[in-house]
Amino acid sequence: MKKMQFQEVELHTRAPDKSAHGTPCNGCGICCAAGPCPVALVFLFQFKGQCRALLWQEETRRYLCGMVVSPDRYVRLIPEKWRKGSGRFFASRIAAGAGCDSFAEIE
Repeated sequence: MKKMQFQEVELHTRAPDKSAHGTPCNGCGICCAAGPCPVALVFLFQFKGQCRALLWQEETRRYLCGMVVSPDRYVRLIPEKWRKGSGRFFASRIAAGAGCDSFAEIE
């Protein structure tokens, strides 16, 4: 029998509801608030807790990955000529645009 685990996360009150697994990401932030992704593990050396690169964007009322939109804010050693490309690299590592990959159930 599979043991259920519960985790409490805090998100912006205007964040969108979590989209269904496999549907396009809507920027709800649940996956990043629940724990660090492989990019955060390797490049931010973050092993638990809400990802520190999780960014709230008030204009669109959604969360974004800071490692995708402004990686040099989090990893200071990225040469300027690689900054634009590094955002695309990080996006590919987290499968940005591939759809929601979180199986989290929200209560």
